[in-house]
Amino acid sequence: MLELRDLTKIYNAGTVTEMTLFDHFNLTVDDGQFVSIVGSNGSGKTSLLNILCGSIPLDGGDVLVGGKSIRKQKDFQRYATIGRVYQNPSLGTCPNLTMLENMSLADNKGKRFGLGFGVNRKRIDFYRSELASLGLGLEDKLDVKMGALSGGQRQAVALLMATMTPLNFLILDEHTAALDPKTAETIMVLTGKVVKEKKLTALMVTHNLRYAVEYGDRLLMLHHGQIVLDKAGEEKDKVTTEGLLEVFNRYSIL
Repeated sequence: MLELRDLTKIYNAGTVTEMTLFDHFNLTVDDGQFVSIVGSNGSGKTSLLNILCGSIPLDGGDVLVGGKSIRKQKDFQRYATIGRVYQNPSLGTCPNLTMLENMSLADNKGKRFGLGFGVNRKRIDFYRSELASLGLGLEDKLDVKMGALSGGQRQAVALLMATMTPLNFLILDEHTAALDPKTAETIMVLTGKVVKEKKLTALMVTHNLRYAVEYGDRLLMLHHGQIVLDKAGEEKDKVTTEGLLEVFNRYSIL
C-alpha cells in the first residue's frame, strides 16, 4: 500500500513567485490498483509522481510504502523497486546500446555490478520471448541499437524494461503523449496487458481523457494540488469521456 500523508510542497519559497502546490495532501493507493490521473497544466500531476520517486524534495509530510517511510531514501534507491516510463521515448533507454544490452541492464536493476560481463547470454531466449509478447516483431532485433528504433518501438521496449524486475509501483508519466495516435493506441493496449498480467500497482498521468476512462480501476482528477474527483470500481465504470470532459472544463476555467 502507498500512503502520501500530509504532503506539503512549496515552490520558490520566500520569493515573490512563491507557490504552495500541495498543502497537507493525502492519498492512499491499494496494492494492485491501476490509477489514472488527469488534470490541467499546473494541477500537480507530474509533481506528485516526482515526489513519489524522490526526484523533488518535500517541505512537509511523508511517503509510506507498506507502512514504512521512504522519505529519506534517495531517488536512485527508490528506483530499485519503481519502474518509470517517461513521456519522451528517448528517456529510459540507452540509444547507443543494443536492445540486448539495454534489456540486460534492466534485468540487473537493483543488483550489484562487478567486473564481469554486463550481458548474460543465457538470458537471450528469455529476452526474445519477452519481446515477442509485444507483437511488434522485435524479438529478432536484439543486436539493433535502441536509437535506431521508432519512437513507438522504443516506448514499448521501455515499458517492458521498466517491468522486468519486481516492483512496488509502475509510474507512467504521459507515456503516450509524444506518439502518433495509432502508435499511442498500441502502447496503451500493451500497457493494460502488462499491468494486468504482472498484477502491478500503477499510476498513470495522462492528458488523454479517453485513456483515463478506459484504462485502470481508479480515476483521479487534480486541480491546484487537490483531488477534485476520485472514482474507483463500479463508480469509475460509470464515468464517460464526455462526463469527464465536462468536469475537466469546469475546473480548468477557474
